[in-house]
This record gives sequence, C-alpha cells and structure tokens, in this order.
Amino acid sequence: MSSRIVILGAGTGGTLIANRLRRSLPADRASITVIDRDDRHVYQPGLLFVPFGLAHADDIVRPRSRQLHDGIDWVESAVERVETARDAVVLADGREVPYDVLIVATGAELAPEETEGLTGAGWGVSAFTFYDLPGASALAEALPLLDGGRLVVNIVDMPIKCPVAPLEFCFLADWFLRERGVRDAVELTLVTPLDGAFTKPVASAALGGLLEEKGVRLVTEFNTGEVAYGAGGRGGTITGYDGREQPFDLAAVIPAHGGAGYVLRSPGLGDALGFVPADPATLQSKAAPNVFAIGDASDLPVSKAGSVTHFEGEVLAGNVLRFLEGRPLDASYDGHANCFIETGFSKALLIDFNYDTEPLPGRFPGPAGLPLLKESRLNHLGKLMFQWFYWHTLLPGRDIPGIGAHMPTAGKHRPDGGPQTSTQKEDPTA
Repeated sequence: MSSRIVILGAGTGGTLIANRLRRSLPADRASITVIDRDDRHVYQPGLLFVPFGLAHADDIVRPRSRQLHDGIDWVESAVERVETARDAVVLADGREVPYDVLIVATGAELAPEETEGLTGAGWGVSAFTFYDLPGASALAEALPLLDGGRLVVNIVDMPIKCPVAPLEFCFLADWFLRERGVRDAVELTLVTPLDGAFTKPVASAALGGLLEEKGVRLVTEFNTGEVAYGAGGRGGTITGYDGREQPFDLAAVIPAHGGAGYVLRSPGLGDALGFVPADPATLQSKAAPNVFAIGDASDLPVSKAGSVTHFEGEVLAGNVLRFLEGRPLDASYDGHANCFIETGFSKALLIDFNYDTEPLPGRFPGPAGLPLLKESRLNHLGKLMFQWFYWHTLLPGRDIPGIGAHMPTAGKHRPDGGPQTSTQKEDPTA
C-alpha cells in the first residue's frame, strides 16, 4: 500500500526534503504532496544584499513549484489547521488532505505588529525591515538618501531567522556609507537583546571586535518595548522595557518572529510562539510520532539558518524511511550549522558549530579548508557562490561534496588550547 507523505511549506526545508524523499521512494511506494500558500520562492540570504543594490528581486525569486522534482504533487493553498488526531490537513477552503507522514516546514514568520507602535506612521518611511522582499526593496530606496544622522539596526527579540544577518547589515552599511563618503556623518548602532554581539564567547568576542573596529556602537540587553515616530513618520525613538531610548533617523528593524499561524490553530502541534516542538536528534515532533519538523518551523535549540535545514534534511529523509519501515529512528543530528558572515569590502568570515561546540577559529571543513572566524576574500567568494549551490544543490536535495550533516572537528582549535566541546547545548537564539 502506498504511503501518503504531506509536506507543509515549499521553502528551503520543504523543497529539499520533498526532493530527497522522491529520489529515495518510488512513486508506487509513496505519494508526496507539497502545500504552500503561494508560488514565490525567495532566496532569503539574498535579502541582505537588496538594500545595498547588490541584489534585485529578479535575482532571488523563483517559482516554488518549479523547484520540485517530477512526481511530487504541488498544492497552492493556505492551511487552516492540522488535525493530528485524524491525520489530516485542513486547507483554507475546507478541503482535507489526509497523510500517513506529515512534515512541517513552514518556517518562521515576521510579527512586526507585536511591537507597540512599530507599524505606525513611520513604518516604511523611516523604519524598515530587510527580512522580507518588500521591506528590503523599500530600504534600498531609503538608504541612498541618508547623508547623516543616526542609523539604528534593532533586533526586537529572539529567536530570529539568520541571527548573524543584523551584524552583516551593520558591516555592509559601514561599507556602503564609506563608499558614498558620508560614514563620518552617520552614527551606526546595533541594538540587541543579547549580552554581546553573539551568544557564544569566542564568536562574540571576534564579532564584537569587528563592530568596534568599524565604528559600530553596540547596545546590549535591550528589550524593545515601543517605537514612536516623529511628525510624518520621519525618524523616531525606540524605547526599551527598562526605559532606555534609542533615537533614530533611519532604522533597520528585525521584528519578532513566530511560527506559521495555522500551527497555533492546530491542537497540540506547536508551542506558544507557533514553533513545533521536536526531538533535537531525530526531528520527530512531540505532537505525534508520524509528524516531523524541519528548518525554522521547529523549536530545535539551534540557529534558524538555511545551512541547518540542509544538514537536518539528510537525517530527516532517513528517518521518514525508517518510520515507514517500522525501524528505530536515527538520533544522529548534532545541531550542525555554519554560515558566511559578510563583513564588507569584499570580505567575509565563516563560522561552524553544533549543539555542543561553539564557533571556533581554525579551518573548515578540515585543516586545508576555509578560514574560520577570520575575514578573507575567499570566504566572500564562498558567500557569493552559495546562491548557485542553493538553487542547484541544496534545494534539489543533493549532498555537498565533503560536507556532511555532522559537524567536522578537524581543523578547529580553541584559542586557550582547551577542549573543542562545551557542556551547554546551542542556544536557540544563536
């Protein structure tokens, strides 16, 4: 009897897991259906480059349906809820899609309305987000007009998608303003709820040092409570719950994030933020044994980043097969994550870490590889090349040669010469 696999979401996670499973499972053994509310797949790492004129919408948007392999059914529809007790997905128009295995891959959604005043008169006038395409495009029009004043990059709350992107924005803004000859006239500030530039000591020290070197002011442990705009929405003030204020002329805001709305409407599926609780090693949901989660949709204690989704996909594809065959699941996902951090002036640095090992200096994926926690042009080229890998390797569900799901330890070292691992699990805000 053919099994019914239903995947909610055709972003990074949903697309790559659908393609991996289609290659592993013949059509007479399983049907695979992917459901999403629209047919626009955005290469999200490219959003960072849009405000600086380094990328355009045409470069980073493609049809979702065209990224799926033949033999995968595509349904364009919003989801109303999931009925785990009945193994059914209820669509917005009332149709029901039954499943034997469900994979939740609907990512994280922006919730600017959760911050008092943020979506008021200045939203889209002097305060923007580069975490979606409309916001990034609008910011691309506003940034070239900034000749002086205060540019504030504000992380409202954690967790967020791509936690290093706010740092990258600061580095690129420094470059962009210097290229225009107005850097000395602009006060550039990163405002974060974290107690440093990053969550782990070694990386936080390295990234904090880069901010200082580039003249970026760092305001830590700032929990945004309210945004108030000036007349006509021109400029404003970000106020923290502790009463501290951050005035701005232009603000790049990373709003609060949550899971997809239907998760909150699905009994027992998600937590209070709409993320799906799942086993951090197997990706099996805690709501039901035949439900799994991948990527930003889960509550796993690891960064919400594309590389995480890619590494999860290898383990999850195997576990879906194991589940269908009645075999024990593979509990081997180790929280592996890595990302290039663009630092401006055609340079970038690279971090690689997992649940137990913080980002460390050294080389990746081995002693002769790319430099870790160190600016280089080679890393910048890696960042640029990743877009090609994304469309042609990651989304099709292929493996990247020499880079597996498990974090490599060769080539890494601690500055103090101590052990490579930490007893702490990776923070979900990392």
